[in-house]
Amino acid sequence: MSRVVHFEIQVDDIERAKAFYSAAFSWEFQDWSAAVGGAAYWGIVTGPEDQPGINGGLLQRPAPAPAAHQGTNSYVCTLEVDDYDATEARILEAGGLVALPKMALVGMAWQGYYLDTEGNTFGIHQPDPAAA
Repeated sequence: MSRVVHFEIQVDDIERAKAFYSAAFSWEFQDWSAAVGGAAYWGIVTGPEDQPGINGGLLQRPAPAPAAHQGTNSYVCTLEVDDYDATEARILEAGGLVALPKMALVGMAWQGYYLDTEGNTFGIHQPDPAAA
């Protein structure tokens, strides 16, 4: 069984979003850009590790957000998996599509993004310190 282990928030203005989430929820941000090949990516720490909850990431929105009354604009959740390739095969067999193919988060994990049968985006993440 796979659990949600990470979420991502896509934004138009990274500094404005960091200021908002810091002020509203006391979230802290760490520069994780090196782990994703140099693109601007901020890790979100939502609370102490000894308390329930998950952390996330903040990144530049790659496409315009839906206009008002045109559907949900939401966070992307990522599920941790034991076997990336086997999970991807099950996703595709169930009717899912690749949104962004498998990539290395250098020294951390394998990551990719998919669309479910309803067009919703989600990620899968296989921890692997040897990912390169």
